[in-house]
Amino acid sequence: MNSDADDALYPEIEPFFTGTLPVSDIHTLYYEQCGNKEGIPVVFLHGGPGSSTSGRDRRFFDPKVYHVILFHQRGAGKSTPAFCLEENNTFALVADMEKLREKVGVSSWLLFGGSWGSTLALAYAEKHIDHVLGLIIRGIFTNRKIEQDWFYSETGAGMLYPEEYAKFVELIPLEERGDIVKAYYKRLTAPVGDAQQLKCATAWNIYELTLSSMQLTQEDVDKCQDDNWNLAHARIECHYFVNKGYLEESQLINDAVIIAKSGVPVEIVQGRYDLACPVKTAWDLHKQIPQSILHILPMAGHSSLEHGTGMTRKLVDICDKFKNMLK
Repeated sequence: MNSDADDALYPEIEPFFTGTLPVSDIHTLYYEQCGNKEGIPVVFLHGGPGSSTSGRDRRFFDPKVYHVILFHQRGAGKSTPAFCLEENNTFALVADMEKLREKVGVSSWLLFGGSWGSTLALAYAEKHIDHVLGLIIRGIFTNRKIEQDWFYSETGAGMLYPEEYAKFVELIPLEERGDIVKAYYKRLTAPVGDAQQLKCATAWNIYELTLSSMQLTQEDVDKCQDDNWNLAHARIECHYFVNKGYLEESQLINDAVIIAKSGVPVEIVQGRYDLACPVKTAWDLHKQIPQSILHILPMAGHSSLEHGTGMTRKLVDICDKFKNMLK
């Protein structure tokens, strides 16, 4: 039986093109194109960092109207080399997006992303606003210290999930728990194949998936049985977080004035009960971009595809609104 989230999406669609794009001497990206090649270009920015895309991610967009471009970021999904941390940073990803935009032959595109995807959308827009038609972003994350402290502390999200937080930190000696991200990074960057590394990757991912859903699903748990996904997501994400996202403190919020001055349309969708990316960040961003529209969904968490929250329907409705605005 389909959930209401599945029902809100457009029907399943296959890419009309898949390919790879070398972006450095080390990294090659996987990308795909779906829908109408002559339509409104939209790029889907996946989360993590270190996650990837799925068939459902193609389905937020009317395939008759949108030219949908999806790619796997450095080290993630089908991009190679797998879970590689070398030359893997925020503005390398922004540069990759520019290379991809030129490769697929579009002059500008709509940015669609949630969680880390919203981070990357903001970073790209603040550097390349002339190539941006608009932003549809969800579950806003800007990698400020208060956001990381909330997520990885006993007195933040750990207050709401004390039993899951206890499982999360039990692999780390007491003397290292003052900086839990740094402690995990040391273990996740051990030689690939180290038994402790895989245990830490699973613990890292299960804790995040728990906070990212109103209720952890078997599908979420199954992701952590895939060693490639498990290691890519945990290693790359921890790599970015230990390096503060390669951003100055509050950089994305402060530089959002660039987006504000451009006047491009911005819609922000945020779950009231998002424990991974609390609503305060979405609110702070909204205040910096006067033309932005902030939708706070009263019964939603972090996930864009969770049953009963209205998140999927809202995102599809906004994509439909944009297709009429941008025609």
